[in-house]
Parts: sequence; structure tokens; C-alpha cells
Amino acid sequence: MTDHRSVELAGIRLAYWVWGPPDAPPLVLLHALGEGAADWDAVAPVLARSRRVYALDLRGHGLSDRPGDYALELMQSDVQGFLDTLGLDRVDLIGHSLGGVVASLFAADRPRRVAGLVLEDVPVLRDREPGTPVRPEGELSFDWEVVPAVRRQLDRPDPAWSERLGGITADTLVVAGGPSSHMPQDAVAELARLIPGGRMVTIPVGHLVHRCAPEAFTEAVSDFLRL
Repeated sequence: MTDHRSVELAGIRLAYWVWGPPDAPPLVLLHALGEGAADWDAVAPVLARSRRVYALDLRGHGLSDRPGDYALELMQSDVQGFLDTLGLDRVDLIGHSLGGVVASLFAADRPRRVAGLVLEDVPVLRDREPGTPVRPEGELSFDWEVVPAVRRQLDRPDPAWSERLGGITADTLVVAGGPSSHMPQDAVAELARLIPGGRMVTIPVGHLVHRCAPEAFTEAVSDFLRL
């Protein structure tokens, strides 16, 4: 069963969902831009057969607070605060898209805290032509202000971010979405190459690998993390 909880970090409430036995090794899931913890519903129960799974709503998403202050560094800090508050010293970490960028930065800066790392369709960050995202009509499940704030950083990334990938010590699997993904697959492959010992597997269903091919995704992850 899923358990909904929240923590307070520096005045910001972060919501998260929990699956699995309380005494099992911890596995933390970080979602993509505009998504939330519920996006992992198709795979979390399977991963929770042998792990205590925590799916976090990043700031501005889902049931977490919408403080209006958004940056990759703040999300990375939130992850650290989340682990510290729950007393999770060393975890396996899975991140999809934006969540994967946050996960890779965290694993590079806090290598002792991450045992295994799975990055789902995450490219190495390169300068790209800035676009103008258009807000969808109607009510959203996330704060739209997250989008322009994060896009500015992704369009013109700090060059040091790619350099820091060499500091990742966790066993790392990069799951690529293949030709139908909107992510440049050469950049996804480059990310795997830049991480020491990084491995890559392609599941050719597009960017939303865990949603479009949950069985193939959980099989790849389970084999890699030895679940």
C-alpha cells in the first residue's frame, strides 16, 4: 500500500509517497518536470518488493509547497534535507529527466550518500537554443513558474555541471528512450560515458520509459540494483 507523508525543510513542506517494508534498503525516486510522485505508480510497487521506496514531490510539484523560488541547486538541497530528515544515510537513487539532472548533481556532490544511481533518459547538459514554453490551459498539478526558472538553467547550463559528473562514485545505469524520445540520444550516451563506470541500456519507447514500458524498466532496474 502507498503511504502519503510530508516533511518540513526550512519552512517548505515537501510531500512524498512511501511503499515497501520499513526495514528494507531505501530507494528514492525523483520525477520529471511537471510530473510528481504519482508518476511512479506503475513501477513503485514492483520496486518495493525488496526496497523501501520513497517518491518525492519536488518543490513546486504535486502536493509539495509552491514557494516561487526554483533552481536545480535548491532541488538538490531539498533532496539532501529530505534524506537527512528521514535519517537515510545511503540510498539508491532513480531520476527521470529533470529528476535525473537533480539526482546526478546530488550524486556528484554527495558521493557517499548514493550507492546506486539510475538516470532515465537524461542527457548531458549542453548549451541549446532557448525556447519560449507555453503554459497549458487550465489548472496544473505544478507551479508553472518552475518551468521558465529551470529552463533558463537547462538552456545555458553551468559548464562545471558536466565536469562534476566525474565525481560520481555510485554504480550508474543510464536508461535511454531511443529514437522516438525528444531527448538527443547522443547526449544521453555521452552522459553515460562521462560517469565513471557508467552503463547504458536503451528501451526504445520514447522519453517516458517507466510509464510506456514499466515491465522492461523494472526488469532493467532490478537487474542493475540486484533487487
